[in-house]
Amino acid sequence: MPQSELGQIEPLLQEFDNTRANLIPILQQIQATCSYLPQEALRRVARKLQVPLSDVYQVATFYRCFSLKPRGKHLVQVCLGTACHVRGGQKVLERTQVETGVDAAGTSADMQFTVEAVRCLGCCGLAPVMRVDKTTFAHVEQTKVRGLLTRYRPRKPATSEAEKTPAVPAESTLVHGGDHA
Repeated sequence: MPQSELGQIEPLLQEFDNTRANLIPILQQIQATCSYLPQEALRRVARKLQVPLSDVYQVATFYRCFSLKPRGKHLVQVCLGTACHVRGGQKVLERTQVETGVDAAGTSADMQFTVEAVRCLGCCGLAPVMRVDKTTFAHVEQTKVRGLLTRYRPRKPATSEAEKTPAVPAESTLVHGGDHA
């Protein structure tokens, strides 16, 4: 666990009383802060609440909202329930994986995206459905995936005027009007 994450955990733990009833709220705060539940954080939670580490792991692995592996900044869920599957959900998932560059664990190398297939998002009439963070997209076509994900990618600032204005090569031909060849 990086030292920066450890530094964020201690003040967070101080916000809660040492009662077992705070286990889930503490885990939720750690998940929100670190994007996953680091092993050392779970140990510290067990010590604080004076509960066995196995109890903390049991809760952390039972609820799907928690992850023991680092997740990307944005969680992308593609529904593969019956309605979504029939309407092309698998193709949407495959395109999403390609566009985000996720690895076998489902997280991109740049830590921007984690992609998960889910069984149902409860929007069967809108199939196929994809959710990014808390925003649900309906009737998703695989050709639209890149455009949907663009708004979640970090913007690269232009460093000079030359980079802002694309150069037109001298030998290029500009097409005017309806004369498309």
